[in-house]
Amino acid sequence: QVQLMESGGGSVQAGESLTLSCGVSGSIFTAAGWIRQAPGDQRELVATISRDGTTNYADSVKGRFSISRDNAKNTIDLRMSSLQPEDTGVYHCTVGTFIGATYHPNESWGQGTQVTVSS
Repeated sequence: QVQLMESGGGSVQAGESLTLSCGVSGSIFTAAGWIRQAPGDQRELVATISRDGTTNYADSVKGRFSISRDNAKNTIDLRMSSLQPEDTGVYHCTVGTFIGATYHPNESWGQGTQVTVSS
């Protein structure tokens, strides 16, 4: 029943930065992750944060993206730097659970926010 609302997407040139925010209507004290999907491509889990604050990143974004939890604002944020055209896609914020090292997002999905990176 947690409602998620992504914002902050836009169109940028390669090398620029964007910060995405995910407003959480319910409790924020849960594991969370950002998932992106380019047109015609499979979804990719790009970043997760566990309940204790441990973060993990896909190799494709490690060193460029940073996921964080802002308890005061009740948001899950994704700071993205050095953006590349391959980062283009719709970005979805999720909440879920870890089973071992595997992240399982909840079934509910929002509309996401579009990120477009041009050369």
